[in-house]
Amino acid sequence: MSNDAPALDDRPWLDSALPIEERVDLLIAEMTPEEKAGLLFHTMLGVGDLEQANRAFDLPSGREYVTELHMTHFNVLGAAPTGRELAAWHNALQRLAASTRLGIPVTLSTDPRHSFSDNPGAAINSGPFSQWPETMGLAAIGDADLVERFGDIARQEYTAVGMRVALHPQVDLATEPRWARGSATFGEDADLTSRMGAAYIRGFQGAAFGPGSVSTMTKHFPGGGPQKDGEDPHFAYGREQVYPGGRFELHLKPFEAAFEAGTRQIMPYYGMPVGTEHEEVGFGFNRSVITGLLRERFGFDGVVCTDWRLLTDSVILGDTHPARAWGVEHLSPKERAKKVLDAGADQFGGEACPELVLELLAEGGLTMDRLDVSVRRLLREKFALGLFDDPFVDEDEADRIVGRADFRAEGEAAQRASVTLLADTGILPLATGTRLYVEGIDAQTAAAYGTVVDDPADADVAILRLHAPFETRATAFENFFHAGSLDFPVEVIAHVREVAAAVPTVVDVLLDRPAILEPLADVAAALTANWGVSAAALLDVLTGAAVAKGRLPFDVPRSMAAVEASRPDVPFDTADPLFRFGHGLDLPAR
Repeated sequence: MSNDAPALDDRPWLDSALPIEERVDLLIAEMTPEEKAGLLFHTMLGVGDLEQANRAFDLPSGREYVTELHMTHFNVLGAAPTGRELAAWHNALQRLAASTRLGIPVTLSTDPRHSFSDNPGAAINSGPFSQWPETMGLAAIGDADLVERFGDIARQEYTAVGMRVALHPQVDLATEPRWARGSATFGEDADLTSRMGAAYIRGFQGAAFGPGSVSTMTKHFPGGGPQKDGEDPHFAYGREQVYPGGRFELHLKPFEAAFEAGTRQIMPYYGMPVGTEHEEVGFGFNRSVITGLLRERFGFDGVVCTDWRLLTDSVILGDTHPARAWGVEHLSPKERAKKVLDAGADQFGGEACPELVLELLAEGGLTMDRLDVSVRRLLREKFALGLFDDPFVDEDEADRIVGRADFRAEGEAAQRASVTLLADTGILPLATGTRLYVEGIDAQTAAAYGTVVDDPADADVAILRLHAPFETRATAFENFFHAGSLDFPVEVIAHVREVAAAVPTVVDVLLDRPAILEPLADVAAALTANWGVSAAALLDVLTGAAVAKGRLPFDVPRSMAAVEASRPDVPFDTADPLFRFGHGLDLPAR
C-alpha cells in the first residue's frame, strides 16, 4: 500500500460524530498487520531532533519509529527548558504521525515529573513543571483532597505539552524497607495507599474521562513490594517476590480502590511470585495473574502494558542488561512475546520489535482475532482521549500553563507541609539571626535565614542534610536504584556525632528508604525526614515560617537485624521500630 495519506473522506474513522466503537471498527478494517503490530509496542523517545537516534539508551530516531515500525506510543525521555519547547516537539511528532497512511496520532506517556527524584530508570526530572514532594511525601501529608489537587495540576501541565498517559500512580505497598522503589509509593499501609491512590487517579483523569484527561497506568499489579531481600527485579538478583506471611491478597487492596476510581491502564511488575498458587514467571508473562486475577476476577478491560524490556536485552549507559524475562529466560524473544500475549497483556513496554508479532502471525502462534483484541483496546483509548480529533497543542498556552506561578506555589507549600519532625529537644523553631553552620544546603540560600559560618564551633546551630544510605552496585543504571543496607556508613555517623558534640545539630534525612536513624537520633537536637523538598522549604519549617504536617507513612526500623528478620509481604513487621507509622511532632509556626 502507498504511504501517501488519503483524503479525509477516505478516512471515515476521523468523523467525530460517529460512536467510538464504530470508529475503531472502521480503522481496524483498514489496518495492515504491520500497522497493527506497531500499536503493541510502547517504548522511550527522547525529546529533541526526530531524525537523530539516542545513543545513550540505544534507541532509534522518532522518524524510524513512526514511519518504519508504525509505532505510536512513546514514553517521553528527558525534558526541555520550557513548556513551549516541549509542546513544539510534541506537535512536530504529531505532524510526522499525521503524514502516515492512516494518520494514527501519537500517544505520549511519562514517568513522574513533578518531584525531586533523579532516577531516569523510574522517574524523570521535573524540568519546567511545578515541583512537589515525592509520592511518599504526599502520603506523609495524608490529605486525599491535596493529592487530587496535585493530580489536577499535573494533568493540566501534562496535557498542555501533549502528555496523555501517566505511567503512575505506583500503589505497591512498601512492606520491604530495603526496596528501591518505595519513595514512589504511598507507603506501607494498605488503607492509606488505597485512599491516596484513588484520589491521585481522580485528579489525573478528571470527573469524566475524555479529551482533557490523562490516562493513568496504575502499577505494579499485583503489588511489587514483597521483594526477596529487598532487591529490585529490574535486575536478575531481584527477580523473586516472596510471601512468607501469606499476605498476597493484602497487596491487591490498593488496586481494588484504583479500579473503583476508574484507572484506565495497568502495568504488571517484573517480579516472579515464589511459593504461591501462581506460575513462577514474571507477572508480565503470568496468565493466572493477568487473565485470572486482573481480567476475570476484577473485570478489568482496559489496557495492560508490561514493564520495560521483557523480551530483549538492552544497552543502558554503556552496559548490557539482560531482558527481564524472569522465569522464562530460556525462551526466545518471539516465544516470550507469545507468552505475554497469551497471558492477556496488550502492549510490550520498552520494546520496538513489531517483527516478532508479525512472525507469530505468519507461523500461527498468534491469531488475527487475538491481535485485534489488543489493537481495539489501544485505539479505543486514543479515540477516548480525543487524539484523533485534535492531536496538537497550543504552544503559547503550554508556555503559560507549565510551571505557572500558582502551581509552583502549591507545590512548594506541599513540600513544606510534607516535612516530618521526628524528634526535637526544644531547639525549634530557630530564632531569627541564628548563626548557622550548614552542610547539604547552599550557603546563599541559608543566608536568608541566619548568619552562615564556616566552622561549627562558631555557630549557634548546625543543619546537616543527609540522604538515606545505599550500597554501590556494579553498573551506572543499577546505582539509580538505591538498594542494600539501610545502615549509615560509620564515617557518616562519626561526622554527625563530631558536629553535634560542638554545637546543637539539626539532622534532616531524605528518606527515600526507611534508614536506620537511631545513631543520629541519639545525638541530634532535632531530627527531620523529608521526601524531596528544597532547602528553602526545609528552612521555612525549621525557622517557624511554615508548619510541618508530615506523619511517617511507614515504620522506621531500629536495626538492620530487625529488617532482615521481617517478612517482606507483611506491613509493620520489623520488631520494636524506632518510630512508628503515623509518627510526627507538631511544630507551630513562629
